[in-house]
Amino acid sequence: MQAFESSLHFAKQKDTKDPLRNFRERFINNQGQIYMDGNSLGLCSKDAKEALYHVIEMWEKHGIDIWSIEDSKYFLYQKVLGEKLAKLIHANNDEVTVMTNTTINIHQGISTFYRPTKERYKILVDDLNFPTDRYAVDSQVKLKGYTVEEAVKVISSQDGRFISEDLIIEGMTDDVALVLLPSVLYRSAQLLDMKRITEEAHKRGIIIGWDLCHSIGVVPHDFQDINPDFAVWCNYKYLSAGPGAIAGFYINKKHFEKEPGLAGWHGNKKETQFKLLNKFDHELSAHGWQTGTQPLFSMAPLEGVLNIFNEAGIKNIRLKSLDITAYLMYLADERLTNYGYAIGNPREDEKRGGHVCLEHEEAYRICQALKDHQVIPDYRESNVIRLAPVALYISYEEVYRLVEILEDIVKNKEYEKYSNKRTLVV
Repeated sequence: MQAFESSLHFAKQKDTKDPLRNFRERFINNQGQIYMDGNSLGLCSKDAKEALYHVIEMWEKHGIDIWSIEDSKYFLYQKVLGEKLAKLIHANNDEVTVMTNTTINIHQGISTFYRPTKERYKILVDDLNFPTDRYAVDSQVKLKGYTVEEAVKVISSQDGRFISEDLIIEGMTDDVALVLLPSVLYRSAQLLDMKRITEEAHKRGIIIGWDLCHSIGVVPHDFQDINPDFAVWCNYKYLSAGPGAIAGFYINKKHFEKEPGLAGWHGNKKETQFKLLNKFDHELSAHGWQTGTQPLFSMAPLEGVLNIFNEAGIKNIRLKSLDITAYLMYLADERLTNYGYAIGNPREDEKRGGHVCLEHEEAYRICQALKDHQVIPDYRESNVIRLAPVALYISYEEVYRLVEILEDIVKNKEYEKYSNKRTLVV
């Protein structure tokens, strides 16, 4: 267990010894700002910006021939990026691709695997997952002629923060065909035991998919060990690939022979794609689940920032993330609990993701006040201030300053100057 101290001197010492400290210079930090919202949208990196500008220049210079230059790199861009992403989850290169967005990729996964029968027709979910996952699940069961009430099985949280893994497993009854769960809960940062849950699903002949949106780029996963059926994720949070960046998709190699639920031209084998056949010639890899033309401007920043991740190493990122979030919790215990703050995430390393969930009854107004102090937090209903000290660009000194500001806002009742009326984007 790391021994922390509550002095500014200690924070500065931690920064001096931080093996990842030089990567901070690769990101564009606004002067004087403490950016704690990397779990919603990561900071822009210089590498991402350069990669995007390069693709724009290639389009400008080559026009239609951009698909042929550099050994057809951009026509095969999803393979280039898939191989880089595969390292973060320890998957085979051909099991990972990038395409569309998280919600469409959930639709792609479910439409591929959800083949309900009279005996097995339910999809198991939890009640704390991000809403887009539920929207996709609900619409998929409706497409099969079921009502949500009869075909969507919801495992409820017992405390509004965490999901019981035992209850999830108990819920895997004979009528369940598919399970879709988050690796990390967005509200409480709970990290589920993916291997245990996946093994229990497979023992029962149930397909399981994972949403990695709140773990990719901050938690190392070993998909060769976990062995899920499919997974989806966005690339704009910890991976900092830009607003609305193209999303990730994993499919286990044992399923390559399956027909995609949503087939498209770019899922066709490259060797026959331009024969323009009316019969789909499925590429037998994750790239066979592609649909339309790849959006290069949405993909290029991901290539740039993944170079940083591969240099830093996901295991090193995880080590600092665990340490700096533990440091934030330590300071919160020392200085904030007397002012109504509470930690709403697991404290055990093996059970938490990359952000800290600080709870307060005035969380929304505190977040408004934080912004006027040049701190960028993330608010979640109904009382959560999400704080992500991202390992690649947040310092220990910034965490120290953050806690000072949080203390002052409540001690001096600064939050009372702000309205509780929600803005369009909170």
